Amino acid sequence: MSAGRTAPVVCLDTLVRLRRSQRPPEALRRLVLPEGMTAPMGCDAVGVPAELGPEVLPRLPRVGCVYADGTHWWWLVPSDSDYALKWPEPVRYTTGAVLPDTPAAPDLIHKPTGTIPYTPPIPLYLALCRVTGTTPTWSRPISA
Repeated sequence: MSAGRTAPVVCLDTLVRLRRSQRPPEALRRLVLPEGMTAPMGCDAVGVPAELGPEVLPRLPRVGCVYADGTHWWWLVPSDSDYALKWPEPVRYTTGAVLPDTPAAPDLIHKPTGTIPYTPPIPLYLALCRVTGTTPTWSRPISA
């Protein structure tokens, strides 16, 4: 570097996004949006064991697209909904709505009215904490 020039500063969020975009495409199954729906904030997916799905559903003020296979229910949430959250066990959070180790595409079991496929992540997180008996924790302090 020459005098007076500094290296660009890259924040952790940028590094995480870059790393996530380098995921190899083979053997990955992605949840597909229903026709007519758009995901302006990108999509991630939150999966819970199938037996918990019916307990979570009525606890949510708004339900977006929900998919199910024999073992899990999957909710679409905006990208980066895992930022500053530690989702409770046995919840599975997947970036890009990519489902690893899924032999077949899950079926769409709930489609919201309108064009936005998301379930709001904070109410989903709190509902999942409730049904799993987990105390909500935030991974970093909130400052005003």
